[in-house]
Amino acid sequence: MTVSLEQVPNPAYICPDDMACSNLDRAAQVLHLDPSIVAVLRVPKRVVTVSIPVRMDNGQIRVFAGHRVQHSNVLGPYKGGLRYRDDVTLREVSALAMLMTWKCALLGIPYGGAKGGVAVDPRSLSLGELERLTRRFTSELVRDIGPQLDIPAPDVGTSAREMAWIMDTYSTSVGHAVPGVVTGKPLSIGGSRGRDMATGMGALITTREALATANRQLAGTTIAIQGFGKVGRAAAELFARQGARVVAVSDGSGGIYDPDGLNIEHLADFVRDGSKVAHFPGAKLIPNAGLLTLACDVLVPAAVENQITDKNARLIQAKWVVEAANAPTTLEADRILEERGIIVLPDILANAGGVVVSYLEWVQGLSYLFWDEEKVNHELEKLMVSAYARVLQQANHLHIPLRLAAYTLAVGRVVEAFSVRGLYP
Repeated sequence: MTVSLEQVPNPAYICPDDMACSNLDRAAQVLHLDPSIVAVLRVPKRVVTVSIPVRMDNGQIRVFAGHRVQHSNVLGPYKGGLRYRDDVTLREVSALAMLMTWKCALLGIPYGGAKGGVAVDPRSLSLGELERLTRRFTSELVRDIGPQLDIPAPDVGTSAREMAWIMDTYSTSVGHAVPGVVTGKPLSIGGSRGRDMATGMGALITTREALATANRQLAGTTIAIQGFGKVGRAAAELFARQGARVVAVSDGSGGIYDPDGLNIEHLADFVRDGSKVAHFPGAKLIPNAGLLTLACDVLVPAAVENQITDKNARLIQAKWVVEAANAPTTLEADRILEERGIIVLPDILANAGGVVVSYLEWVQGLSYLFWDEEKVNHELEKLMVSAYARVLQQANHLHIPLRLAAYTLAVGRVVEAFSVRGLYP
């Protein structure tokens, strides 16, 4: 069903959380925006919630809740990931949809923001159950997604496999192959080279640029990475190849630490078959929470939301925090880090590599002309370096932190497009 604001007893429920709205409000104050325009941007344009009945392997039927939140399409089609997690909520995906709007606007990509999710632990399902869930969810969204309307992508708990199922289900429904309906697909059906490493590559590029601003280089820089999934592992491998010393990483099993630097290549091979980071032979174990407060130059939260809070922000010893995850820092923690002079590379900049290469995949799919990895990485590099330079210039010009600078640029671009397009009717 499609849910309008009038049908929701408390519309504030689907307004994104305090962090998302606070950053919008702060940017609006700097930009002196009309409050009525800010009111429009605070609320998703469209929210789709569906029930997903799935026949399980034992013959019983379970019903899952699925959401797709479309925040803004002022700049172009909606774009955003689709996550499978047992604690997915409408409020969560609403906040992440808003973040996608700002991320795309900041990078100069012609997309609006969206996010989706199903409240399910994918590890609890068999492969067949997972496929049936994905295909049924897609069938419920056929009228709400499309290459010119809304383009999902992988997120927490999903991968290229689920994107292939979505593409096939959508294509079957409309009667012809539509590779542009999703990004993050397998290469064999129109995926892009470089997509697997894209978010990690974006984090690497922004870190490198930030260090260069301080006359530092990656070689020899100590880095701790929370999260060793798709993003964290890619970032760790890329940092290590550039000569950085990755001293700690973690996953759900816990963390490992070596002040001389972990062998990331061996660790990546070790976990590839499903082994846990904490079981890596010979490593010193540390708690996940302890990784965040280790002595290091750069801290990279690459797991889930709300990891840096008012309870640990004063204990963080890193000089730079690179937000490779979405919203890993709470509002109060952000204020504390700012007061302490710790430089935060915000998520809408630092983890934008994924959506950049998703955009490049979409362009390739629409044109049916596919590029080699060198060209993809070259285009990614250009967009990320340019975005960082704009954010730094804005921060220096207005004497504000990088996060607020990024938001003023992103929100300003959306507001400009909104004003030019006008309000219908």
